[in-house]
Amino acid sequence: AHTRVVASTPAEGSTVARPRVVTLTFSEALLPPTAAATIVMTAMPGMDNHGEMMIRNFTTAWSNSNRTMTLTLRQPLRAGTYEVRWQAAGADGHRMNGVVNFIVR
Repeated sequence: AHTRVVASTPAEGSTVARPRVVTLTFSEALLPPTAAATIVMTAMPGMDNHGEMMIRNFTTAWSNSNRTMTLTLRQPLRAGTYEVRWQAAGADGHRMNGVVNFIVR
């Protein structure tokens, strides 16, 4: 089986209030040097044609035997639509990637 996200906070498709922590829990232990995540604001309320904006103000930590990646933000996310884009390799070495979407109100 290939690596995939089995749970996230905020959850896929959810609407939340200004989170300061984003977590991704994977189906298997990952090799942290192969794993990365980016948070991208894809839309902002009241701003037509809002371009993608990378959110860079977070630190990454691992737990749960390298199954859970925690992104801790210095500031809460502002209202808008977000994607957490991830890539990683599990024990089998296959590189996988995916996206978790959520909305901040």
